[in-house]
Amino acid sequence: MKSMSRSLLLAFTTVALFVLAGPAQINKKSALDKAVFEAFVRHLFVMDNKISVQVSDPKPSPDLPGFMDVLVHVSLGVQFQDFKFLVSKDGSKILQGTVFDTNNNPFKPDLDKLKTEGAPNFGTQGAPVVIVEFSDFQCPYCKLEAAMLRANLPVSYPTQVHMYFKEFPLENLHPWARAAAIDSRCVFRQSPTEYWDFHDWLFSHQADITPENLKEKIMEWARPKAAIDSAKLGQCIDSKATESEVNQSITDGHALSIDQTPTLFINGRRIPGQVEWPQLKNIIDYEIEYQKTAKNAGEDCGCEDCGCDLKLNLPGQPQQKTLPMAPPKK
Repeated sequence: MKSMSRSLLLAFTTVALFVLAGPAQINKKSALDKAVFEAFVRHLFVMDNKISVQVSDPKPSPDLPGFMDVLVHVSLGVQFQDFKFLVSKDGSKILQGTVFDTNNNPFKPDLDKLKTEGAPNFGTQGAPVVIVEFSDFQCPYCKLEAAMLRANLPVSYPTQVHMYFKEFPLENLHPWARAAAIDSRCVFRQSPTEYWDFHDWLFSHQADITPENLKEKIMEWARPKAAIDSAKLGQCIDSKATESEVNQSITDGHALSIDQTPTLFINGRRIPGQVEWPQLKNIIDYEIEYQKTAKNAGEDCGCEDCGCDLKLNLPGQPQQKTLPMAPPKK
């Protein structure tokens, strides 16, 4: 009888301890664990092991208190895509999207990163609309967009738009684009006006240029130009004297996460890929009217703080559909 009592007491004590302790703790996954986050992203965007995924260390988000910024770099060969995520501090929640501050221009983060000092430009200083283009001289879509911009902007907006050109050669796709960018800056150093004739000529002669004949073709263009000293131009090209300027332009593009050319910024509004003139005109017209009262972009805002594609398209990723100087010489 005593033995049975001891057994019952032991059994009751064991059950009581289990009840008091509660159910076993489940090991919850945390997005702050890089391996967990990588697995989550691979599933989200349907990425197999052929695709490289690099997850950054989490950093406190300046945009959303209580969350951490996590950047994910995805690549396959020369193609790549960068993703920004927001992760709750306990690692249980993940957000992907853009955080807007109602007290600021919605494009302020990109406006703060757009650097135009020293870049080739045309139009009116102090214009209400500023367009910044990141482009590649060997990119066929850039060629089409360049012709559209040069034919329409000076005629339609002689004083309301200031256009800046930033070099962003996609070296892995276009073998002479980087050299052309460096050489174009040599032309710009000598004559900012002749630069635009060179810009138009270079795009229009894409099919005739190779890495081997690039300099020869440029020198042929330069010989009849009174404003260009051919000897100095040749020296500048041979010494790559302007390479640092192009490197800075590329760095500026990376800071803005540019992954395709052409990419336009219209008062900070990002338009990736080639855009048609009617769409661009609608945006410009809207910005001209909007800035009359908003004055939070452009160069007269009164504020100081305001197919050529490296983008890796993934099956599980939502796709985004794609947006006083004389006109170019005929």
